[in-house]
Amino acid sequence: MSAAALVSIALLGALVGLVVPPVSRRFATADARSWAFPGPRPVRRPWVDPLVAVSVFVSLAVAVGDNPALPVFLAVAAVGLVLARVDLACLRLPDPLVLVAGMLALGGLTAAALLSGTPGRLLGALGGAAVGGGAHVLLAVLPGSRLGFGDVKLAAVLGLPLGWLGRDALLAGLLLPHVLHGGLVLGLLAARRVRRHSLLPLGPALLAGTWLAVLLH
Repeated sequence: MSAAALVSIALLGALVGLVVPPVSRRFATADARSWAFPGPRPVRRPWVDPLVAVSVFVSLAVAVGDNPALPVFLAVAAVGLVLARVDLACLRLPDPLVLVAGMLALGGLTAAALLSGTPGRLLGALGGAAVGGGAHVLLAVLPGSRLGFGDVKLAAVLGLPLGWLGRDALLAGLLLPHVLHGGLVLGLLAARRVRRHSLLPLGPALLAGTWLAVLLH
């Protein structure tokens, strides 16, 4: 991918990062406070969201390259940044946002498969959604599970782009979120920022694990 294309994608990421905070506030509850850090709200740093979005967009562009599905990965990432912010704020993954991400992924991958003449990859994407959603349904119904069905729906949506990339990416995308989440929980417990029975958001770990799986594929 050319340097000019990467610069354009970086600028797009910066624009998305500016939009993420106001959009996420529309979906977060009005009195939400951080799940792990009660008390005064943290100082706002308006540069954080654009910086994160630029990093995500550019890294995805480098990893996916000229794959016709790159716009799909960027679109899902944009919605994912909003979902992560909302889940961190109030432990919610709003259905409308998850639905938008799913429609963008399915519609975009269908178009990419048709335009590139590779319909088999669309079947792989659908299989990834089935595996991702099915695996998390099983986790959600286990005794004592704290996995919500918003997480299940998001896992199914993220299975679409992972399945498009292939089995190895899908497997990494299934495992990495739980490794990240488990490490975070242990760190917060050790720091006494949460208690053993505290409810913690899984959505950001699902999204971060998927992003890492794409980078490693």
